[in-house]
Amino acid sequence: MTNNELIEKINKLKKEKNAIILAHCYQNPEIDFVADYVGDSLGLSRLASKTDAEIIVFAGVYFMAETAKILSPDKKVLLPNKNSGCNMADMINLAQVKEFKEKHPGTPLVCYVNSTAEVKAQCDICCTSANAINVIKSLGLKKVLFAPDCYLGSWAQKNLPDIEIISYPGYCPTHLRIIPDEIVKMKIMYKDAKILVHPECHQEVVKLADFVGSTTQIMQYCESTNFKQYIIATEKGVVDRLKRDFPEKEFILASPKLVCHNMKWNTLDDILNSLLYDQHEVTVEEEIRQKALNSIQRMIELK
Repeated sequence: MTNNELIEKINKLKKEKNAIILAHCYQNPEIDFVADYVGDSLGLSRLASKTDAEIIVFAGVYFMAETAKILSPDKKVLLPNKNSGCNMADMINLAQVKEFKEKHPGTPLVCYVNSTAEVKAQCDICCTSANAINVIKSLGLKKVLFAPDCYLGSWAQKNLPDIEIISYPGYCPTHLRIIPDEIVKMKIMYKDAKILVHPECHQEVVKLADFVGSTTQIMQYCESTNFKQYIIATEKGVVDRLKRDFPEKEFILASPKLVCHNMKWNTLDDILNSLLYDQHEVTVEEEIRQKALNSIQRMIELK
């Protein structure tokens, strides 16, 4: 079956089943042709929760589908490919997060949304890569714990020198593949280009950036500015979409190694099968869901 045939079948089937399809922007770009929304994980889950859809198909990784279920408990949430996991989220489990907290009794835990429902349920407040600094600052404390990404924690620490941030040693393997020398070479090759870097990168890479931001913030920066060249240090899917949406500008991937293979596992065939057979449903135990929801809601309610 061709991609066009798959796209036609999926779009017809999702209407018949009152389903909504979410696509993280690290997905292969052909997924966008069947997606109702494309964006980052928490933003997509929040959008889906406000719809009257009965089924959410989340083209992303497992923790994202869990977050959708946390915010939409009455909707059926499907993950197209059951093997689509997140290496960083898998670096901390329930036992490890409890041990981390026990080593620092009484210190609140800020949890990156790129984590499992079990881990979210153990934290005091969630954050995204876009708002981590503001979330930590809002607590008004001198010391906090941060999990699971130590590089996002380092970025927050740099911007909040008066707060001690103790980070769990997790990381995103994709963003860690980029090294400073590659950025330096890019700056020499493209002298007028702006360097845009995700805060999950190593801080030595972040230091070389003209702009540091989340996936969505990077895309918004490219849309709202009028530079001719941008070097993008985040997952390849972002560059694919920027090239498509802004053909008058030049977007250069900082390294060919910036590919999250887990994110690329979802295919149009997988999405069609998930809708046909309601397969790979993602569930969250209600007690865990409620606790995780509280940590997410606390973040959302911040001004």
